[in-house]
Amino acid sequence: MQTPTSVYLDNAATTPLSDAARSAMEPFLGDRFGNASSVYAAGREARKAVDEARERVAVAVGARPDEVVFTSGGTEADNLALKGAAWHGREQGHDGVVVTMIEHHAVLDPARWLGKQGFRVSEAGVDASGVVRLDALKAATDGKTAIVSVMWANNEVGSVQPVAEAAAIARAAGAVFHSDAVQGMPWIEIDAESADLLSISAHKLGGPKGVGALIVRRGVKIQPLFHGGGQEREIRSGTYNVAGIAGFGAAIEDWVLHRASTVEHVAALRDGLQDAIVKGLTGVRVSASDGERLPNNLHLVIEGIDGESLILLLDAAGIAASQGSACSSGAAEPSHVLAAMGVSRDLARGALRLTLGPSTTDADVDRAATTVVDAVGKLRAR
Repeated sequence: MQTPTSVYLDNAATTPLSDAARSAMEPFLGDRFGNASSVYAAGREARKAVDEARERVAVAVGARPDEVVFTSGGTEADNLALKGAAWHGREQGHDGVVVTMIEHHAVLDPARWLGKQGFRVSEAGVDASGVVRLDALKAATDGKTAIVSVMWANNEVGSVQPVAEAAAIARAAGAVFHSDAVQGMPWIEIDAESADLLSISAHKLGGPKGVGALIVRRGVKIQPLFHGGGQEREIRSGTYNVAGIAGFGAAIEDWVLHRASTVEHVAALRDGLQDAIVKGLTGVRVSASDGERLPNNLHLVIEGIDGESLILLLDAAGIAASQGSACSSGAAEPSHVLAAMGVSRDLARGALRLTLGPSTTDADVDRAATTVVDAVGKLRAR
C-alpha cells in the first residue's frame, strides 16, 4: 500500500492553499457568482473583489494597480510578455529576442517558437553557479532587440540572477526587459520598477492554481495573445476568474506580510537539511551554492544514482520531492539548466530538488535527511 505524503518538500512546484486565500475564494464559489464584467449588482460585487485583489498584488510588487494584468498563471504571463513584446517590437523594426539558457520552458519555448516566425533568438549562457553571464547577455543584445528576458531566480537550482544589471543592458539597447519572477516572488522582495514586464503566479505563494499576473509598466506596449471581450485594458481578454483572483490577492498580501520571518525560518531549516545530507553521503554536489540562491531551495547532484529512482523511493517513504521543474517531470532528457551549468549528462541524472515552505518543520528535515541518505545507499548497492 502506498504511503501517503507526510513530508512535503516540493514547494517550488506548488504550495498548499493558505487559509487567507481559501476564505477569500469561498464566497465566489457559491452564491456570489456574478460576472465581473456585468453592470448589475452581482457583477459589481465581483468587480469589486477583482479590483481589491489588483490593489493587493500591486502593493506586493511595488506596482500601480492599473499595471496588473491578470492571467491564468505564470506560463500565460510569460507567453504574453515574450510574444506580445516581440510582435510589437517587430512593428517598430526590432526583431531580436534574448533569453538565458536556464529560463523556465514557459520562456524558452515561446522564444524558440518566435525563432520559427522569423525573429532572431539568442540564448545567453550562464556560469557554473547558474548565474547569467552579463558579458554574454550584452553581446547578444543590440539596437534591434525587441525584448530581453532574464528570470529573477531559477526554478530548479534556485540561483538568483543579476536583474538590475540585466535590465540596464536591455534598456541601454532600447529593448523591453522582462523577468519571470514566479519563483523569486515568494522569497525575495520584488520591485516591479526593475522590469518593464514582470510575471508572477499565485500557487507558488499559497494561492490557487490557474491564476497569475503580468505586470505591464505604464508606457510599455505589447500585443495581446487573446482577442475578445477587451478585459484587462484589451491586453488579456476573457471572463474573470473571480474566485481565483480574490484568492491570489489575499494570498500574496498574507505571504508578503510574513515573508521576512518565513525566510529566516526556512533558510535555517534548508541549511540544516543540506548539512545532514552532505555529511551523510559522499559524491554529493550542492548546486548554485557559490552564489545567492533562494532560501528554500536545496538542489543536489548525487553521483552514482538515477534521480527518478530516488524520487520513487522517497515517495514510497511519504516524502514528496522532485528532480527539477514540475512542468518537465517525466522528460527523458536531463535538465537543460544543469546542462547550461556544465554538468555532464550522466551526472545530471542524479539530480534531487528539495524545496521547503512555511509549514516545514525540524522533524520533516530530520526525517527527510535520514530517508535520502538511506535511499541513496540502497540505490548505490544495487
